[in-house]
Amino acid sequence: MRKNKLKQMFKEGKPIVNGWLQIPSAFSAEVMVNQGWDSCTIDMQHGVIDYSNSLNMLQAISTTNVTPLARVNWNEPGQIMKILDAGCYGIICPMVSNKKEAENFVQACLYPPKGYRSFGPIRGLLYGGTDYAKHADDEILKLAMIETKEALEKLEEILDTPNLDGIYIGPADLSLALGEEPGFDKPEDTRVYKEILKILEAAKKRNLFTGIHNGSAEYAQKMISKGFNLVTVGSDQRFMSAGAKSAIEKVKGLKKGSDAKGY
Repeated sequence: MRKNKLKQMFKEGKPIVNGWLQIPSAFSAEVMVNQGWDSCTIDMQHGVIDYSNSLNMLQAISTTNVTPLARVNWNEPGQIMKILDAGCYGIICPMVSNKKEAENFVQACLYPPKGYRSFGPIRGLLYGGTDYAKHADDEILKLAMIETKEALEKLEEILDTPNLDGIYIGPADLSLALGEEPGFDKPEDTRVYKEILKILEAAKKRNLFTGIHNGSAEYAQKMISKGFNLVTVGSDQRFMSAGAKSAIEKVKGLKKGSDAKGY
């Protein structure tokens, strides 16, 4: 089976720079993955992407050595299994708030006896190799999103979930959970920032993957320096918007507008 490059990078202590795909297009995905990312995540939660789009995008990603990930829209076994069968090499699962939800997520990614994933990796065999079923449990990356008030209260039990590879922090929802305005790149004097560092510390004690979504490259570099080993920078939609806005502002002599706070 094709090795998961991200797991090898983690073992070697190399930071992983992750791209984010929200536009339902194989061509825009192909453009993104040819820019040098280590991995790219298909956003099926807040992007405007369905399964058919995802399949075409996975095929485009496969033309490079970029590792394909997906953020599913919910902790729902059928969706998780189906996108894994399509050849996705890692799942970011939103709104994991307790041990039971973490176990349900992880087990949906694993074949029996470790989990209850149904067998039928139709495209996974093409992308991963004919021995996919034998090694998939070891190669698929499983990241639970920590972004709710309950998840903060039950962080220890989530992190101790067997076969969980790590966590991914969604700063926007985490901000809402803590009564702050949603957004990324939180200042150091905010409660969200302090909670982010607590989550990071707890995960690193267990030698787990630690990922976080960032609004800028500068903040992503800061998070790497703090110890995060997977950082997402912006998204295809944000890059397109920012590039177009910058060009228009220069041509028209307009003042620079404020950046959007969404994904």
